[in-house]
Amino acid sequence: MNDLLAGYWPVVVAALALTVAVVASAHAVLRKRDVRAAIGWVGMIWLVPFAGSALYGLLGINRIRRRASELKLQRPHPRLPESKTGPARLDLAAALPEGGRHLGAIGDLVDAMTALPLTAGNAIRPLIGGEIAYGNMIGAIDKASRTVGMTTYLFDNDRAGKLFAAALERAVDRGVTVRLLIDGVGARYSYPSLISRLRRRGVPIAEFLPTFVPLHMHYANLRNHRKILVVDGRVGFTGGMNIRGSYLTGPKNNHADQDIHFRFEGPVVAHLADTFAEDWAFCTREFLEGDAWFPELAAAGQAIARGIAAGPDEDFEKIRWAILAALSQAQKQVRIVTPYFLPDQMLITSLVMAAMRGVQIDILIPERNNLKLVQWATRKQLYQLLARGCRVWSTPPPFDHSKLMTVDGIWMLIGSANWDQRSLRLNFEFDVECYDRGLASVLEGLIDAKKAAGKPVTLEQMNDRSLPVKLRDGTAWLLSPYL
Repeated sequence: MNDLLAGYWPVVVAALALTVAVVASAHAVLRKRDVRAAIGWVGMIWLVPFAGSALYGLLGINRIRRRASELKLQRPHPRLPESKTGPARLDLAAALPEGGRHLGAIGDLVDAMTALPLTAGNAIRPLIGGEIAYGNMIGAIDKASRTVGMTTYLFDNDRAGKLFAAALERAVDRGVTVRLLIDGVGARYSYPSLISRLRRRGVPIAEFLPTFVPLHMHYANLRNHRKILVVDGRVGFTGGMNIRGSYLTGPKNNHADQDIHFRFEGPVVAHLADTFAEDWAFCTREFLEGDAWFPELAAAGQAIARGIAAGPDEDFEKIRWAILAALSQAQKQVRIVTPYFLPDQMLITSLVMAAMRGVQIDILIPERNNLKLVQWATRKQLYQLLARGCRVWSTPPPFDHSKLMTVDGIWMLIGSANWDQRSLRLNFEFDVECYDRGLASVLEGLIDAKKAAGKPVTLEQMNDRSLPVKLRDGTAWLLSPYL
């Protein structure tokens, strides 16, 4: 009998391995949106029996999308009533100035992919540098009378973190309802974390997908990279700034990192509040509702704006689609400022086609990146753009973390997303599309100043790199989907 079982055992194992591989492969083929990812996982599943399927089950299945779907079904609120976000359908073409009505097609596309409508009557103020941005944000927290909702990727235990921690503690002491959401990886960029202190002081905190790994990871994916602050449901802030001391000037930091944040008033603030409430419900199953979080919002300015939440869930690639729509409609000029520039081939093709149509494309990236692998991989891709008429500028230190895009002096995209696959496919981001000639003029003046301080990157420079440098840059580029 034992000899008989021994003879059948290899057959049983082989049949089980075949069954597991077929099921896992079928799931990958049916669920994966990217053909390269599907091929890679199927290859792993078949070449490494059992272990390949186990890795796919652990790392290849997007459970975030599944859990988010469950919460959306449970939550009675998540989208706001029409009265609190403005008309369900704004006549954008009629609202845009002469020479800019062609940009209305961008709004039409975003209308088709998001439930949040464009809103008129918004005041949007750029806050340049940490001193100004943090001063405005802490000032708003200190004036809060009902609610404060805040989400950030990094909340470091340094001078900036302690300033915000003290402001949130003061708000709690006044009886303000405070909710603070920090990404699980970003919370560990400084040690010890401020989370324990804030909890002891009574500040309600949640971590987004907490990790048990005690170290921070620059290249972690499926992270909440959003930076949102909403005070009393009436004043909102978003942009590129985390909470960390590198943005503050001082005796030990005379050259603070550059970045830009934005202050919002008007109906679009409800979009910031709604995105924060979605994330808070995802992490805590507490649903934030009522006038304390979502009051009626009157017009406060002239800008047309809409929030765009994107992530590896139901909001997959929405910011990327908005960028593609903007590039397709540009007629005169596109200007891009980003710290991490690793666009996929479709974005590169769209930039090249716009340049070949006669659109002036200006791309500003840091001369010295804080992530070397990103800097090397970026250089590998630049020749495709430079060879077809796009212009690239490197901006000098200190490191510029700003994220801006303007089109034809009217349309803008501002927020937390970078021009890389981590932001546009793998992480949770929040941007705002804006239509306002006055704000665009201010941002383009800022971009002009960055260009004046920077240096043009030429095709000759890229071609003159030594062979070892080209190999290094190309090897880093192979990792670009994960950088």
